[in-house]
Amino acid sequence: MNGDNSPNVPPGEQPPGESRPQQPPAGQSPPPPPPPPMSPRPVRPRSYLIPLALSIGCLPWLILGLVVLVAAFRGAGEQHGEHVALIRINGLITAGSSGSSLFDGNVSGSEDVVEQLEKARESSSVKAVVIRINSPGGSPAGSEEIYRAIRRVRNSGKVVYASMGDVAASGGYYIAAPCNKIYSDASTITGSIGVIFETADLSSLFKKIGMNPETIKSGKYKDIGSPNRPLTSEERKLLQGIVDDTYATFVRAVSDGRKMSIVDVKKIADGRVFTGAQARKIKLVDEIGGQYETVRAAAVAGGIKGKPKVVEYRKAGWLESVLGGSGARAADEALRRELADRLLRGGQSQTLPR
Repeated sequence: MNGDNSPNVPPGEQPPGESRPQQPPAGQSPPPPPPPPMSPRPVRPRSYLIPLALSIGCLPWLILGLVVLVAAFRGAGEQHGEHVALIRINGLITAGSSGSSLFDGNVSGSEDVVEQLEKARESSSVKAVVIRINSPGGSPAGSEEIYRAIRRVRNSGKVVYASMGDVAASGGYYIAAPCNKIYSDASTITGSIGVIFETADLSSLFKKIGMNPETIKSGKYKDIGSPNRPLTSEERKLLQGIVDDTYATFVRAVSDGRKMSIVDVKKIADGRVFTGAQARKIKLVDEIGGQYETVRAAAVAGGIKGKPKVVEYRKAGWLESVLGGSGARAADEALRRELADRLLRGGQSQTLPR
């Protein structure tokens, strides 16, 4: 009996509980041994990704902050000196505010334009004002408010010149009329002195599609101009009176501003449009030239010697209303460009490094 407790196993037999390694069939080599077990790969901490992502996201805003600070300090001590005030009137003219957006809108509100004109009138540094007009017209009331503001600037002793762009028609010409001189390009579209009111009678269409609108009103004229029915003769007369009265105000404004008789103005005030070259022949325009020529002529008339400095007067952006100054205007523009760039790149995803 052996010293250990292992059972006696006859030669050539396998001890119980143990498996005999399989022998490869005759003529085949034994399989390779299994690879040694791999030690688990250490997991690297990724805590660096959070500050990296924050740095990437905040970098544009840090740059913008530096721009705001630098521009604000520069604007705080900036002195314009004697200059020409440039005021732009673009798009539809309306009585109210121009509004504010990332991109310049196509509406010029009379409230904002009048405010800019008043600032130019009150500033002793402003020696001349140039109104750059690129508008097909719009609200008669809004045009009239701007017209009166221009007259106040002129009455203060300052010269006001108008510079017409692509189009300065109807209300766009209304606000040019009181200026000391009007410049336009030869191909500018101007004129259109007149008033229009439009409505549509859709009652036949409603009847055709089986629609029967009903109106409850407090007076017989309350639904005047409704598309549910045609105009009555009384309504047509009433509306024509409004158009004629507004037209008479327009004609008087042109007559006073251009030093023309009412009779002469009415000869060309039938709604037709003219090129700048044609308008000059009929005394609606003084000179052919663009903004460059207008600014220099206005500067000379205002007593500025040498190359004039031009300062654009416009509605303050939200950043400027907080910080003030021309430096804030520069920062506001930088913010607009940054946000526009982000919108354009909005569809592109950024992958953080791993």
